[in-house]
Order: sequence, then structure tokens, then C-alpha cells
Amino acid sequence: MSENSGCGSGSCSAGGNTQGWSPEQDDGSAAIKRNMDRIKHTIIVMSGKGGVGKSTVAVNLATALTEAGNKVGLIDVDFHGPTVPTMLDLVGRQPVQSESEMLYPVETEWGLKVISIGFFLRDQNDALIWRGPMKAGAIKQLLRDVQWGDLDYLLVDCPPGTGDEPLSIVQLLEKPTGAIIVTTPQEVSLAAVRKSITFCRQMKLPRLWVVENMSGYLCPHCHETSSPFQQGGGMELAKKEKIPFLGTIPLSIEVGPSGDDGMPVALQKESPVGGLFREMAKTLSSELEENEKG
Repeated sequence: MSENSGCGSGSCSAGGNTQGWSPEQDDGSAAIKRNMDRIKHTIIVMSGKGGVGKSTVAVNLATALTEAGNKVGLIDVDFHGPTVPTMLDLVGRQPVQSESEMLYPVETEWGLKVISIGFFLRDQNDALIWRGPMKAGAIKQLLRDVQWGDLDYLLVDCPPGTGDEPLSIVQLLEKPTGAIIVTTPQEVSLAAVRKSITFCRQMKLPRLWVVENMSGYLCPHCHETSSPFQQGGGMELAKKEKIPFLGTIPLSIEVGPSGDDGMPVALQKESPVGGLFREMAKTLSSELEENEKG
């Protein structure tokens, strides 16, 4: 694959420098299908707006599913703000490219397979200035050319909103298992989440779940949750929209440092918040297993 310092073909005005990889615009539907047929469940993680902790949820839920004995992959398609490499202590790592030009995802110490545009940047401060067609081409290549192997779950961490990236993912996957929509309890977040729910229904995603993040504050001393802000907005929205509520994650001093240090809180056995992510993973797996039986 050739080095790309711009987008070319008039598809964007400028681009950040990437190493050994550039998105292509060719049709690869059959190859994508062959690759995705080896994956049991593909789940899109979305948010109506930025700043609600969507990547935190995606990283910790993927980690919790892996720790439960599942084979799990995570794609970071937030091209303009790829934080997953940092949150998993993978900055500076690069996927290995085989002779057939397939890419092998980077793997964490606990076995989670990961791919992110952040792996291809020469500098983590580089900005990718891409229009829609370039993003769609990049997503297509990540789904087609990454050798995921057999997976139980593939989680896709999308940027906020209902634009090019989630639209391309849904269309290219053809039959995703569903979407997890992350919100905070405040109405300013819930108003945007309603648009995400509408998007998912218009795209005919078969299953939706809601996660309420930053819900209350978990005291590090007494481990009680208080409500200096708000709680329950996501749960009420899920009830009103008749969508399964996957769980609540409170604000905690554990979460920020765990992301900065690349050690997800879901790995921390004594962490109350880590326990909540593990419970969410268990609930998700149980629900999908029951659905298969039914």
C-alpha cells in the first residue's frame, strides 16, 4: 500500500501523513462479506454528541467481553479523533502487513484485537482532513483487508452523530447485530441521542441498547453514588423508546487515569466501575444468546 500525504482525486482538501496505508475507493463487497462471515456479532457503538464517553464505553466493553473468554475485535473509525490507541496503550504500534497485503490487527496483552487510523499516522498530532468519499473508502478497506479471523464480537467505535462513518459502517456490514447508543443523563445529550435512535431505526438495525454514562458520582471512599448532576435520563429514554437498557456508569476518579494509562478499568478486578462494565458485557452476551435460542 502506498504512502498517502493527501487524499487525491479531489476527494478532500488536505490530509495528515499516514504510514504504509491509504484508503481505496474500489468495490470490495464480496471480500468484506467473506471477512465478516467469520464474525458472529458486529455491534456499532454510537453517541448523539461528543464528550459522553463513547470510546470509554467501547474500549471497556470490548475488554470485558474479552476477559469473559470471547474472541473480540475493536475498530476505531473516529478518524478525526482516534483515541483508542491511547486508551489501550497501543500508541506507536502498527499492524503487520502480509505478503497478500492483508493487515493483522494490533493485539493487546489480554487478547483484544484492535485497528485504528491512529496506527497509521506518522505523528499522533496529525490531522486527517477527509471528506465523505475518503472516509467511506477507508472504512471499506478496514473491513475488507484486516484479517480478523473468527470472532465472537466485533465492536465499531464511531464518531459522534449520524454522518458518513456510521452510515458507511451500516451499509457495508449489511447485517450488523445492532448498536449501543451512549448518552449522559442531561437533556442536551438525550436530544441528540433521539436522532441516533431515529437513524438506527431508519437503517433497520435489528437491535438497540442504551448506556447511560456519567450518571451520578461514585465516591472513592465510601463507594456510594450521589447525584451532584443528574441521573436516570438515559434509562427513562430507553423505557419510552422501548429499547433495552444495558447499564449505568457513574462518574469516577478511576476512569480518566485508566484511559490515559492505557489500562481499561474493566481489567481492574477490585474496581466498582470495572464490575459494572463486566456486568454489561454479561448482560449483552446473555441477551444475544437468548435471542439465538428463540
